[in-house]
Amino acid sequence: MMTIRQLSIFLENKSGRLFEALDSLAKEKINILALTVADTSEYGILRLIVSNPEQGQKCLKARGFSVNLTEVMSVYTSNKPDSLATTLKLFSDDNISIEYMYAFQFHDKGVIVFRTDDRQKALKVVEKSKMELVKQEDLV
Repeated sequence: MMTIRQLSIFLENKSGRLFEALDSLAKEKINILALTVADTSEYGILRLIVSNPEQGQKCLKARGFSVNLTEVMSVYTSNKPDSLATTLKLFSDDNISIEYMYAFQFHDKGVIVFRTDDRQKALKVVEKSKMELVKQEDLV
C-alpha cells in the first residue's frame, strides 16, 4: 500500500469536544502517534495517525462523531534541520501542491504526513528521489 490511513474527525467548536474524542480513543487503548487540529469559527478538523485506524473510526462513530478514514502519503526524513525543506522542494519542483501536512518524530526518523493535489505524480517524485514511504504497519 502506498498510503497510510488517517482519521479525520469533524468537531464542533465547543468546550470538551476534543477531550471527548481523545478520551474515546484512550478507552479503546488506541495509541495516538500524531495529530493536528485545523479550525474555523464553527468547527474543527482533527486529523490523527493512530495505532488502529479502523477500530478508532468504529469507536468514534459509535460515540456520535463524524469521522472518516482518509488516505494520506507519508515519507521518512532524516532528523536534520534542512530535511523538511529539502523534501518539500522535490514536490515543489514538480509543481505538486501540498494541500496539508504535518510532521512528527518516530523513533530516530522524521515522518512527514501530507495530502497532495496529485497522488500519482507525488509517488513518482518519491520513487525518483528514493524517499522511503511510511507503511501503516511500520507505525504499530
